[in-house]
Amino acid sequence: MNFLSLVARLVFFLPAVSALANEADTRTLYRTQCAACHGEARLGGIGPALLPGNLSRLKPDAAGQVIRDGRLASQMPGFGETLDSDEIASLVEWIYRPPETPPSWTKDDILASQVVAFPEGSLPNEPLFDADPLNLFIVVETGDHHASVLDGDSFERIHRFETRYALHGGPKYTPDGRYVFFGSRDGWITKYDLYNLEVVAEVRAGINMRNIAVSADGRYVMAANYLPHSLVLFDAHELDLMKVYPVADEAGNGSRVSAVYAAPPRGSFIAALKDIEEVWEIPWPLPIEPVVSTGHMSTPLAAGRSHDTPNFRVRRISVPDYLDDFFFDLDYRHVIGASRGGQGGMVVDLDSGEKVADLPLAGMPHLGSGITWEYEGRRVMATPHLSKAAVSIIDMQDWSVIKTLETDGPGFFMRSHANSPYAWVDVFFGPNRDRVHVIDKASLEIVETLIPEPGKTAAHVEFDRYGKKLLLSIWDDDGAVIVYDGDTLEELKRIPMRKPSGKYNVWNKTRYEEGTSH
Repeated sequence: MNFLSLVARLVFFLPAVSALANEADTRTLYRTQCAACHGEARLGGIGPALLPGNLSRLKPDAAGQVIRDGRLASQMPGFGETLDSDEIASLVEWIYRPPETPPSWTKDDILASQVVAFPEGSLPNEPLFDADPLNLFIVVETGDHHASVLDGDSFERIHRFETRYALHGGPKYTPDGRYVFFGSRDGWITKYDLYNLEVVAEVRAGINMRNIAVSADGRYVMAANYLPHSLVLFDAHELDLMKVYPVADEAGNGSRVSAVYAAPPRGSFIAALKDIEEVWEIPWPLPIEPVVSTGHMSTPLAAGRSHDTPNFRVRRISVPDYLDDFFFDLDYRHVIGASRGGQGGMVVDLDSGEKVADLPLAGMPHLGSGITWEYEGRRVMATPHLSKAAVSIIDMQDWSVIKTLETDGPGFFMRSHANSPYAWVDVFFGPNRDRVHVIDKASLEIVETLIPEPGKTAAHVEFDRYGKKLLLSIWDDDGAVIVYDGDTLEELKRIPMRKPSGKYNVWNKTRYEEGTSH
């Protein structure tokens, strides 16, 4: 072989070698910078799955910007000071490349994953403790993937137990408060017996799950998945699989499910879809007698169901925009929704399927954390914003914004109680994340700003069943749950915890208390 032939062969071969080297470098870069949150195989973890089918609403240029600058109102940091433009471009190309083996989680996979540790009826029917079972709190500690059970009267810890990785969307209770269901980012549903302090059953509904919902009668559990694009229905008793719903529009375009909610007065599940402009309603069979008539919901179960959709069959409701985030009025007739990329919200009548109002809510309203109360004889709702230092207060009769409160930064969680004169909102994002505002519900003014632990994030209030005391998290590995007097705002107690996030009171969640998210 002469010299020129050798050079020609090398020139031909070098691009392939370079491509392989670049791919190896990108794999290493992804493993180093991204895998901890998004999974080694890009299937999701704390962060969402990074696959072409899950990135349909995010263009590659925008994905590069997110990698460089981070993502507002999320745990996604910016890597602009760590990675150069070529490295960011290689990561963008990588996450939009289809995987060599397409991920799947089939009906058979779900069935094979089910574990029943204690069959229905095999455990005692009396609590192991003396505390009021309807005034318990579940506190999710994300620092080391545990949950604590607190007595809502004494605020003593009854039990602490290990959970699945990265719980999301809040635990959901059966109406009697005995069982609580957890959903994890990696698809696991766990049924836990609060009376006996035992995990009784588990099943994996998907690969990357957003949240779960439990029917008002406690008989059914629905899971919302990002991956695969599906809703999955289970019998709540032992988490037996009932049905898998592939989520797609009528043309076959698939969609992630942003969240699923139980709508007790309608007797149905409502699903928010990430990638198609639809809302889905799936009714469950009705009991002979109403099961929800307490708390702020005086409407009997399913009195609001005005359509004839058979049990567990999907009713598609077309909407003018993507609706990633939801809030419902008290009767669950109207859904107030917003797109994370939009400039406002809209109100959809679930009975007629028609949009009835637009809401001028710039700043990414976090409607899932909205609350309502009575103000001067009318019902108002209030919501923080994820990208704007404001709380919007809306008249729910004509859907007008009656007041916008300026805050010390964008907020994430807002809470109150029917028996409390105050609404609490955190300042979750930005330099003032250690602050919490207290709003007088009668004057619609901020009357107090607390700094529970300077320099550490303060977030997520939850009241006890009586609305007299409340818990607030110091969202830090060396954190705590703080007990406050709901009237005097005096700190009463601190309970050390590992990055406590959400706190969920049995009474408030099962009675749909007006100041608690649902």
